[in-house]
Formats: sequence, structure tokens, C-alpha cells
Amino acid sequence: MAWLAITLNVDALRAEALSDALLASGAIAVDIGDARAGARRESTRRDAPIDCSALPWGVSTVSAHFDEHADIAASVAAALRASEVDPARGYGINRVDDQDWVRSTQSQFVPVRVSPRMWVVPSWHTPPDPHAINLAIDPGLAFGTGAHPTTQLCLEWLDAHLRGGEHVLDYGCGSGILAIAALKLGAARATGIDIDDSALLAARRNAMQNQVTVEFKSADPLPSASFDIVLANILANPLRMLAPVLAEAARGGGAIVLSGILDDQAHDVVLAYDEWFTMNTTRSNDGWVLLAGVRRETPRGRA
Repeated sequence: MAWLAITLNVDALRAEALSDALLASGAIAVDIGDARAGARRESTRRDAPIDCSALPWGVSTVSAHFDEHADIAASVAAALRASEVDPARGYGINRVDDQDWVRSTQSQFVPVRVSPRMWVVPSWHTPPDPHAINLAIDPGLAFGTGAHPTTQLCLEWLDAHLRGGEHVLDYGCGSGILAIAALKLGAARATGIDIDDSALLAARRNAMQNQVTVEFKSADPLPSASFDIVLANILANPLRMLAPVLAEAARGGGAIVLSGILDDQAHDVVLAYDEWFTMNTTRSNDGWVLLAGVRRETPRGRA
């Protein structure tokens, strides 16, 4: 069996509406991506329903697959009308032949070396170094395969700074990779928080594969415990809004680690956390930065 794949670029704010309209018009599957793939401004989260108002890029590429016998012209025209996208919008169309999609997808994910002693290894691969700390993480709906710079920055920070015995919170845990890594590096306890049930399911499966015990739960309510390390690898805007929440979760003298931040966004994020933390930029990778800080015993201005 073969499919017909259409692609077209639209304003990011209309991408979600167009995606829904294409599915309603008969598309088998739809994907939304950055029209400038490879540019720095790409999404760092895949573990929640797409909120196009929060996407950091301006133009999205919408791709849709249809049955090879579908009336593409009529389906796309109907979707454009329903989503209020310019009906004269041009689009590309290609034939996609059948193949082993599982094997094809798996071939895109290979072991990633994080540090001299740590690897991220999909379950269908043999660990390149069986004596290393190997994180068995399978890609799925949840963000966090170890390949993205923001995830690598967090893993590198954990590898360099975790001493053992800490209580760790991973807020926006996605695949659970950071919480799992913390335990394998010696943390005493790890909790993962996410807003998406599919992410929590993926995280629990990954924890089982790694034979570690992590408490994965919904973001509401946030655990009341004070954590030694609070990790959040999401996006700059949510990080700014979450500053009071994440500050409440960190104990006095505890660490906060923030990623998913472009270099030109770092200053604003630092300002958002300045009331509670002494912050600094510790690492960067391909235009993304990681911010880390220490929780003040008394918030600034409250002495």
C-alpha cells in the first residue's frame, strides 16, 4: 500500500487549526514542524498537546498523509477553508511507498554518549559500553531521547554535580530520562511531574526498563516536599511563569537547573528567578543554555 503526502507552510498560529481540519478531511496522520528545520528556534517539548501559540517559530510546516486514492485537491481545499487559511495556498505532494515503519523509525535513534561514563541507549540497541551508566530510553510521544542539546545539557550537569543521596524533582519529565539518570547516578529519590498522561506512561515504562523506582505524577498538585535538586527542561516562557512554583519546591541551599532556553532568553529567565536563587549560566550547546542556581535561605527583600 502507498500513501500520498502533502506539505505546506503556514503561520504557526494557524497550524493547529489546519492540522485538525486535514484530519477531518480524511488525512490518516498529520505532523507539525518548524519550517526552518535546523534553525535554532525549534521546539524543546514533544510531550504535550501542541499549543501553537507557544511555539517559538513563526512559520510551521504541516505534513499530512492520505490514502493513495484520496481526492487530495478536494480534501486540502476543504481543510484550508475550515481552518481559515488562504485557499490559494500552494502545497507539495509526494507518493510514499509502504515500508517497515517500525524499523525505519528505530533506525533514526542510535546510542548517544553523554559523558565518558554515561550513554543513552534505545532498548533495541546493544550498549556500546556495557560498563557505563546506560540509560535505556525508548523514544515515543514524550520528549527526551538524549539527542537534543537541552537534554544533554541537563544530563551533563547531573553527571558533574550529583554527589549521591539527593532528592530530585524533574518538572516536565517527558520520557523520564532526567529522573532515571539521577537515580542511576546515586540520587536517593526522584519524582517526575508532567501535565501529559502519555508522557507519564512513557516515563513509567522507561523507569521499569532501567529497573529504578521513580514517582511519576500529574503536576496538580505539586509535591510539598523540599527537594535538593529541582530540574525543569521545558521552554523559557513556561519557566518564567513557574518560578514561584519551582522555588517553593526547592529547599534552602538546594539547586535549581533550568534548560530549554535560547541564549537570548537567558537574561529574562534569570530575572524571573532572582528573588529566590543566585543564578548563573553554566553550560551552552548549539545556541541553547542551561541555567543553574542555589536557593537562598531567605528570598531577596524578605530578610
